[in-house]
Amino acid sequence: MTAHTEPEADVEPLLDVFKALANPVRLQVLRWLREPVRHFPVDRAIADPVEVGVCVTHIQEKTGLAQSTVSAYMAELQRAGLVRATRVGKWTHYKRDETRIAALVELLGRTL
Repeated sequence: MTAHTEPEADVEPLLDVFKALANPVRLQVLRWLREPVRHFPVDRAIADPVEVGVCVTHIQEKTGLAQSTVSAYMAELQRAGLVRATRVGKWTHYKRDETRIAALVELLGRTL
């Protein structure tokens, strides 16, 4: 066995997840999205944060980062399969993909 080997195909999804979660802000946003009603302003929501997700504007306000930065962070979480995006009018809402997260946790348990 050599020191540098190609990753196995079933490990590739985990690498994307680890990259997405390596950023502390992305990790925190994913944690906030676990309990959206607790962490985001439900009274100003235009869609149900539990069913549809949290508006990117509310995520941006809570992080205090630029809209473009938050959008890039959310796109990274989406590419990793950790969140799903839904458009409501001109706004994008994000929700954790609990099924995908559970599958990734199971895959992690099998591969480590």
